Amino acid sequence: MNIGDVSRLSGLPAKTIRYYEDIGLVEPLRSNNGYRAFRESDLHKLAFLGRARSLGFTIDDCRNLLKLYQDRDRASADVRQIALGHLDRIDEKMAELAAMRETLSHLVEACAGDHRPDCPILADLAAEEGETPAETRRTARNAR
Repeated sequence: MNIGDVSRLSGLPAKTIRYYEDIGLVEPLRSNNGYRAFRESDLHKLAFLGRARSLGFTIDDCRNLLKLYQDRDRASADVRQIALGHLDRIDEKMAELAAMRETLSHLVEACAGDHRPDCPILADLAAEEGETPAETRRTARNAR
């Protein structure tokens, strides 16, 4: 199969497939004229990688998962450990996003959204680390 075929069948863009080849995740054969010749096993690996990446696994996680997948003597605990590490990263990101949402929601509620120039959203964005919005407004007035 050529890269167009494998792209269509795996659902991955050709650019991604080339990248995965560059970093050693797949190693298609090369014909005499230099064209890539993908085997069924390459297609399977690419589909595996596409699914893993869609779940947010890092490239390093994908590399390790592929190695474990190909190792018939693997312990499922090793696979589980990688997945648990990824779940921890997802939970951390969700907590960060929830905190961001709470802060932004509070700022939007505090903004009158009228013709006046006072804006708590801009005041918060302009605040230096640890500075209160009132201190930010005072600093901004002094800078004028």
